[in-house]
Parts: sequence; C-alpha cells; structure tokens
Amino acid sequence: MSPTGPEPTSVSVNLRFVIAYRDDVWTALGDPTRKAIFELLLERPRAVVELAGELPVSRPAVSQHLRVLKDAGLVTDRPDGTRRIYRVEPDGLAVLRADLERYWGQALAAYKAVVERATEVNE
Repeated sequence: MSPTGPEPTSVSVNLRFVIAYRDDVWTALGDPTRKAIFELLLERPRAVVELAGELPVSRPAVSQHLRVLKDAGLVTDRPDGTRRIYRVEPDGLAVLRADLERYWGQALAAYKAVVERATEVNE
C-alpha cells in the first residue's frame, strides 16, 4: 500500500476499464457481485463454474471478481484437477472482524460520552 492509499490495479477483459484496490477488504466487498460471491464462499468452498451457475454473471466475470477478492486477501484457491477451488481466507475474515470491532468500540464510546454529558446537564 502506498502512503496515499491502496495501489490501483486494473480489472478488464472486454469490459470498460475498472480500477480495483489491492489490500482493501471493504472496497473489494463494495461491489454487489463480489459480495454475493464472498457470501457463497462463506457457506463452503466452490469452483468458478459453480459460482457462475448461481449468479447472473459469466465465468470470466466471476474469475475477475475472485481475483479482486484474492488480491484483497479475502479468498484463497487451490488446484483440483483442471479447476481451482476457492474458499474464504480466515485471515481476511479476521481483518473484517477487527475493523468492525474497532468501529463498534468507537460508536459505543461516543454514545457513552453523549449519555454522560446529558446526565451531567440534567443534574
């Protein structure tokens, strides 16, 4: 990651040019199709053809989305004969969880401060 933010990488095969960001789990999941793929992989590992069969996108599009998820550290793959099986990467999921816990902790601290101020004013 550069000091100014995530490194851009292009994702395009006969599609309009799209910039994706490596190492940014939230940006990777910001796309509805990638989020749907990630949710399917949370259920169990799957091959590209299986994912494409459950989504309204082509196999090449699924492969592109999986590449973005893999670059973000959210999925990993392993060879299985002539295909690749994708699964959720536990370390990537841990990054999501840590971010959510941090956001939740900040929200609770802010709420506590507001309640304490309101209590002081009412006393």
